[in-house]
Amino acid sequence: MTNLTNGILPVDKPSGWTSFDVLAKLRGALGTRRLGHAGTLDPMATGVLVVFVGGATAAADRQPDHDKTYLATVRLGLATDTGDVTGTVLRTAPVTLGPDDVRAVLPRFVGPQQQLPPMYSAVKVDGQPLYKAARKGRTVERTPRPITVYSIDYLGSPAPGDHLLRIACSKGTYVRVLAEDIGAALGVPATLAALRRVRAGAFDISQCHTLPDILDAAHSGALAQNGWMLGVESAFTPLPALTVEEPARTHLFNGCPTSRYPAADGRYRVYDQGGLFLGLATVQGGVLRVEKLFCERD
Repeated sequence: MTNLTNGILPVDKPSGWTSFDVLAKLRGALGTRRLGHAGTLDPMATGVLVVFVGGATAAADRQPDHDKTYLATVRLGLATDTGDVTGTVLRTAPVTLGPDDVRAVLPRFVGPQQQLPPMYSAVKVDGQPLYKAARKGRTVERTPRPITVYSIDYLGSPAPGDHLLRIACSKGTYVRVLAEDIGAALGVPATLAALRRVRAGAFDISQCHTLPDILDAAHSGALAQNGWMLGVESAFTPLPALTVEEPARTHLFNGCPTSRYPAADGRYRVYDQGGLFLGLATVQGGVLRVEKLFCERD
């Protein structure tokens, strides 16, 4: 059986819902208010929204992998105030560019770079989210942030003026801004017509359940069966596993270091000899120290 009040639930977020809307709906289905998520999605966007439940909420910021992968449809010839098609149209222009023109500029946007957060975003300046100022028609001075775009693959043109891209990028990347910048490089306005996140950290879209399916399963009782909620250790699969014996296990629970520990320096997901996931620990200079425990002491 699955513990509905402690674990990770990968959700395929529907279009038109905010990430907060999804959490609000799940609180009733899961019977707990202690929920969090990693990586907000715009209401228009769909795809991987990783929901952390109960004690697993402490894992959200400790994940070793915060990178994301998106399927983005860039629409040329249109600019909006929000950077996507849900916004107010600011400018239109005729487009005669084709797939080869788009492919030619994409390499310019791969690699480390500085990106200016959009006004319609939750980034805070002087304690206030930018979108609040944007809704009042104000523009706030922003500081560019470092991001990395690992790859951009051209996947085709589903409609005239639309171009589908697969984008792998670091945490904090605004694909809306990237779409606008690609348009600027082509000499035309551009906006985001569709966005689907297919990977977030260690979690893939294939692991996600739709919100209606989750709610139906909660109503029928099927949500308590294995396969819906993932263990908290699933957030840490990129880390090497370490199995500890006594007395190191007891030392971890007591917060005491274990000296002369026979493991390479690094960060580990730690299990006991029975295969129980204990939590995270580090080894530095032969000393094993607990970082965070995710199980109760027996």
